[in-house]
Amino acid sequence: MMSEAAKAAEVGVLTPQGEAGPPTAEAPSLADAVPQRRRGRRKRRSRQRARTISIRRLSKAELNRGRLLYPETDYWKPTSRSECKDMDRPCPFVSCKYHLYIDVHPVRGAIKMNFPDLEVWEMNETCALDVADRGGITLEEVGEIMNLTRERVRQVETAGLAKLQAVEDIARLKDYILE
Repeated sequence: MMSEAAKAAEVGVLTPQGEAGPPTAEAPSLADAVPQRRRGRRKRRSRQRARTISIRRLSKAELNRGRLLYPETDYWKPTSRSECKDMDRPCPFVSCKYHLYIDVHPVRGAIKMNFPDLEVWEMNETCALDVADRGGITLEEVGEIMNLTRERVRQVETAGLAKLQAVEDIARLKDYILE
């Protein structure tokens, strides 16, 4: 048989001295006994993380099956912003380098699916150029569009600005090159 104190401890009722005691009218309820979680700025990820498919890890049979299922065909697709600016959205041209659904690494050929839990037509934003036309947005908004965290967006922004600064420094040095 369990003692009253053990039963109270199992239920989670504590006396003001911190000892387990029998439930009473003035004893706090279970909801009061459980400490409230601090509500901060962090929230649970609502989407799945991006998934990368490495071409090197695919077998020859898988690559051949992909070639058979999706043969390379030559079809019309926009080549400039002016051609695609007034087209229907969501953009159907997933192979475009500005499309937000997938990214292809230029050297390794790895395919990164930014939204593995969504289909293309379920996305709110599909073109990075449409987002750029709207003007400046916050890191949180960029993170939501790109399926990245706010911190990762900040890191990418810092790296990009550093590259631009390096290009500017090189341009200044060109004045000193003797020809």
